[in-house]
Amino acid sequence: MKNLIRFDWAMKKLLRDKANYAVLEGFLTELFKFEVTILQIGESESNQQQEDDKYNRVDILAHTASKEVILIELQADSQLDYFHRMQYGVSKSIVEHIKLGENYESIKMVYAVNIVYFQLGQGNDYVYHGKTEFRGLHTNDILQLSKPQQERYKVNEVNQIYPEFYILKINDFNDIAKDGLDEWIYFFKNNEVKDSFKAKGLDLVKQKLQLDQMSESERKAYERYWDNRRNAASTIFTAVYEGEFKGRAVGRKEGREEGLKEGMEKGREEGREEGREEGLKEGMEKGREEGRIEVARKMLSLGIPIQDIIKVTGLTYEEVKLLTKGPGELN
Repeated sequence: MKNLIRFDWAMKKLLRDKANYAVLEGFLTELFKFEVTILQIGESESNQQQEDDKYNRVDILAHTASKEVILIELQADSQLDYFHRMQYGVSKSIVEHIKLGENYESIKMVYAVNIVYFQLGQGNDYVYHGKTEFRGLHTNDILQLSKPQQERYKVNEVNQIYPEFYILKINDFNDIAKDGLDEWIYFFKNNEVKDSFKAKGLDLVKQKLQLDQMSESERKAYERYWDNRRNAASTIFTAVYEGEFKGRAVGRKEGREEGLKEGMEKGREEGREEGREEGLKEGMEKGREEGRIEVARKMLSLGIPIQDIIKVTGLTYEEVKLLTKGPGELN
C-alpha cells in the first residue's frame, strides 16, 4: 500500500498517541526479537510544535513494561559526528532516569535504535547491533555476573546491564525483504507496505498512517514539512556544488603555482647538471692544455729540439717558441 505518511513525520505527530503505541511495539518486537510493550512515551525537543519544521532529527523516548528505556532516533541528513551523538543521547537518558541519592542499580537498561538515511561509517550490512562485553586480555574469557548478581538483577549477562545500540542504514537496504525486520526497513525506505508483508505492526501502519486520514491542518503541516525538506536539500546541493566549483578553481591556481615551482626547480636542476658537464669538459680541456705546456717546458729544459717537442705535445711552433722567452719577450 502506497500513499502512507513518512515514518519520521509519524514519530513527530502520530506515534506519540497511546492509541498508536502498537505500531512502534510491532517494529521494536521485530528488531529485538522479543515482545515489547510500551507504557509511556516521553516528551523531547523534537516534539516541540513551534519548531517541528526545523529539525532533521526525530526522537522518541519510550518506557516499557519491563522498565527499560528505548531511545529511537531518526536522522535524515548526514552528520559526521553521529556516532558521538548516539553516545551523548544514551548517556543523557541514563542520567535523566536515575534520581539523586538512588543506588547505581537503579540505572535503567537503555536500547538506542538509530534509523539513518545517510552513509554512516564503513560496512557491508544495513543493520548493526552493538553491546558491551569485558574480555580477558590473557585468557580471552568473557567476564560474567556472579550468582548473587544474577539473582538480584534478574539478568544473566553483564551486557544486559549496559546500553545496546542498533543502527539501521536505510539507504543501504537492497529492497529484498527476507524477514519481518526487512519488511519494516522496506517501509522506512520506500514509504510503502506490500500486501504480502506480514511483519508485526505493519497492518497497523496501513490503517493508521494513511494520508487521506489526515485532518486539513495536519495535511498542510505535512506539506509544509516536505517543502522545508526540499528547500533544505536544495540548499545543501547548492552549497556542495559551489564548494566543488570553488575547489576546482583554487585547485587549478594551486596547480599552476605548483607546476611553476616544479618547473623552476627542474630547470635549476637541469641547469646545474648542464653546468657541471660544461665545467667538467672545460676543466678537462684546460687540464690537458696545461699538461702539454708542462711537458713542453721539461723537454725544452732538456735541450730537446722544438720540432720534436711539437710532435710529442701537439703544440704549435709559436706556442713552443713562446715558452722559450721570458716575460715581455715576443720574438
